[in-house]
Amino acid sequence: MKAQRKGGFLIAKIHQLTGRILSRKLKEHNIEINPAQGRIMFVLWRNDEIPINELAKQTALRKSTLTSMLDRLEASGYVMRIPCSDDRRIILLKRTKKDRIYEKRYVQVSQDMTEIFYKGFSKREIDLFEEYLRRLLYNLMKYEEHRNK
Repeated sequence: MKAQRKGGFLIAKIHQLTGRILSRKLKEHNIEINPAQGRIMFVLWRNDEIPINELAKQTALRKSTLTSMLDRLEASGYVMRIPCSDDRRIILLKRTKKDRIYEKRYVQVSQDMTEIFYKGFSKREIDLFEEYLRRLLYNLMKYEEHRNK
């Protein structure tokens, strides 16, 4: 009998617990966004004024999901939608002053989460683990890309 692999189940459980812990930490730091919105903001911290299509790609969120999340972030004052000066058909997302004020708190929460994740791991173990995760992500993205053709 073939050994049953539990990687997907473990990843799902990790995702669930991470969301719960992250939500609590965001509240502790008086940050009013949820973990899924935080994924959007994480991309924007590195790429301000990014087209929505590129944001969807980098967050792996469908445009319909992303649109409703952006509506809430915009209503809360964290992002603005602005037309691209080069091509008015393209809408860019821009961080706001409010988001910039909260950025240090976000970074602290992110550092807290990293410490929780990697407690007891050596640098080598972390490097290997992250390489395995990148390979899993690549496999999933290729599968999804092939499936959507």
